[in-house]
Amino acid sequence: MLRRLDRPGPRYTSYPTADRFVEAFGPAEYAQALAQRASGATVGGKPPLSLYIHIPFCESVCYYCACNKVITKHHDKAAEYLDVLTQEVALHTAVLGHGQAVSQLHLGGGTPTFLSDDELTRLMAMLREAFRLAPGAEISIEVDPRTATPERLQHFAALGFNRLSFGVQDFDADVQKAVHRVQPFDSVQALMQSARALGYESINADLIYGLPRQTPESFARTIAQVAELRPDRIALYSYAHLPQRFKPQRRIIVEQLPPPEHRVKMLGGAIAGFIAQGYTYIGMDHFALPGDALAAAKRQGRLHRNFQGYSTQPDCDLIALGVSAIGRMGATYSQNAKTIDEYYDAVRQGQFPTVRGLALSRDDLVRRAVVMALMCQGRLDFESIELAHLIKMRDYFKAELDDLAELQSLGLCELRADGVQVTATGWYFVRAVAMVFDRHLRADQVRERFSRII
Repeated sequence: MLRRLDRPGPRYTSYPTADRFVEAFGPAEYAQALAQRASGATVGGKPPLSLYIHIPFCESVCYYCACNKVITKHHDKAAEYLDVLTQEVALHTAVLGHGQAVSQLHLGGGTPTFLSDDELTRLMAMLREAFRLAPGAEISIEVDPRTATPERLQHFAALGFNRLSFGVQDFDADVQKAVHRVQPFDSVQALMQSARALGYESINADLIYGLPRQTPESFARTIAQVAELRPDRIALYSYAHLPQRFKPQRRIIVEQLPPPEHRVKMLGGAIAGFIAQGYTYIGMDHFALPGDALAAAKRQGRLHRNFQGYSTQPDCDLIALGVSAIGRMGATYSQNAKTIDEYYDAVRQGQFPTVRGLALSRDDLVRRAVVMALMCQGRLDFESIELAHLIKMRDYFKAELDDLAELQSLGLCELRADGVQVTATGWYFVRAVAMVFDRHLRADQVRERFSRII
């Protein structure tokens, strides 16, 4: 089944996906979306607010990386970046006002821990002055184990961070050298032990399979080591080799990449290994211990999905700050300038640095509801979609429902009178089910832009 369904497809952290954004959506359109939130002119009232802050700097390049980043050892660049971030936040508060309640805040990158402790203190003080972090808010930061110490983790906790995500990728020494990211198991273990002693609510570990020099046997050892560390959550991603789009990947030796049959074994072995260690398979590329909030949300049908992946948070307006950051406001998506210079120029001129985005059509909103229901709940209830969007599902999606017959014959879903149910097996291939309802994919069969399902 894994081999049969191994084809490119979106991860659906949004629908429509970011590759569909257009340059016709710019600063004026984003400002209008913000103003609509400020005036309360949104359907269903104001949703909760999330913040994402992109810190692009890294001291060294990881060859597999597809993130927007600036490689530098000059830490003085961070001060200038924080100056401009402060100006970008001021542009938002000028429209929204100060003190908007925030239920979720995430620092990503790049390497957020490139910032010094004093710089992180400055950043969090600025954000707290502009916004109000709600009681119980999820406040998370991505941590490069090579730039962190137990003392730094203590400082993060003092700043209010209650969730950490460690970039592990692989513990095999040969693989680490092949991707230019050497970090011994012992150092990560010490950091995780410190994080537990400090009382962090949730600790995540990121892994990647399909990297150069990986084998099913070597990756099985990494899986066992990660299970020994017992992170609350695990994100397991498939490496997408797209050197034409991501320059650092050109340093990877193609002949060292594992063949498709080995990738299949790595994924199957990882799923079996983590489940055997007591982890709940959340969906697609996420695992969590039964006591974690994400596993509870899965059991209770409260999973949601945003640009960071699966989440316990309900649909939020997302303010995305920093170079290349992608946000969501009402029925719109937006992305900031992708280069530092372009980002700086826009903000310093008093403009939102939005360079592209999308105002969702009625069809987009219907399909977003369908895709997210499948991705998050594993079930599509016809009546709820029909009542919310005033359509007849069997008429509106006749072609799509007909196309589900193949996936139903494979045992991945069940087409019922009242909806579509993803099966237990189908949950491992849920984005293949969701792809059936993607109007853009149906019109455009060129899919090289996406990672493979496996």
